[in-house]
Amino acid sequence: MTVQGTAGKRVGVMFDRDQRPEDLAAFAAGAEAAGAEDLWLVEDLGWAGAISSAALALAATERLRVGIGIAPAPLRNPALLAMELAALSRVFPGRLIAGVGHGVADWMSRVGAATPERLSLLGETITAVRTLLAGETAHIDGRAVRIDGVRLVHAPAQPPPVVAGVVRPRSLALSGRVADGTVLSEGHGPAAVRAALGHIAPDRPHELVVLTHLSLTDPLHDIAGETAHWLGIPPEDVFLATGGPAAAASRVHALWEAGATTAVLRPVGADPLGQLGETLAALGRRPGGPSSG
Repeated sequence: MTVQGTAGKRVGVMFDRDQRPEDLAAFAAGAEAAGAEDLWLVEDLGWAGAISSAALALAATERLRVGIGIAPAPLRNPALLAMELAALSRVFPGRLIAGVGHGVADWMSRVGAATPERLSLLGETITAVRTLLAGETAHIDGRAVRIDGVRLVHAPAQPPPVVAGVVRPRSLALSGRVADGTVLSEGHGPAAVRAALGHIAPDRPHELVVLTHLSLTDPLHDIAGETAHWLGIPPEDVFLATGGPAAAASRVHALWEAGATTAVLRPVGADPLGQLGETLAALGRRPGGPSSG
């Protein structure tokens, strides 16, 4: 099956947090060779750091765009985050996209980073980071972020997009106002994508990245239950890319048709690169090159 009408749409893969950091470079190179356009990384408490992981993936590849999904705003000073992103963007121009989010509330509490100003902190962090990456001087006296006249000495010529990893309506609306795009977590199907776009209501170009679990053999009932609990929806409403390659590709196509710009596959089970390659082939992606659809 070759999906038609996918011009401008992207497909990527997630490097699962349980995979060893020493395996990241080979995985990134394999994903690029298979025809993926994006590799996305996570920054969950206790697992690998996203900035160092992004540097490893970028250095191991030539064309792949690397996404951070997501850096928790409570753990990241916006000036330092901008400095890190700027350095990567100067060395690897046009190949980074940086997600910032609220962070899991329980995890933030466990490291003393919980805040009652979650919405303000996220919006002010994204605003500060985008301002600094644009080479401008940041003056922010907000409810959660304070920056007094800071400017990057080595701002990137091509600032990376800064996107918000959010779920709830108020946060989605905030993303539409202050971010270059939005990242939706696993489980969101076409109806949820359309609803999210209604909350985001962007008035300028805005990338919508949607993550989805992928399995070509397992129906993923356990993952559906866990995701349903986290999203607060019935298990039957959890969106998964399951079945054979053609079925999985049709699920990706459904996300694109609903308004997703980028679909990111999160392979579950054995041979994640093999599952990725089969799905990319069904989507008409050529190994090592752009879409043929």
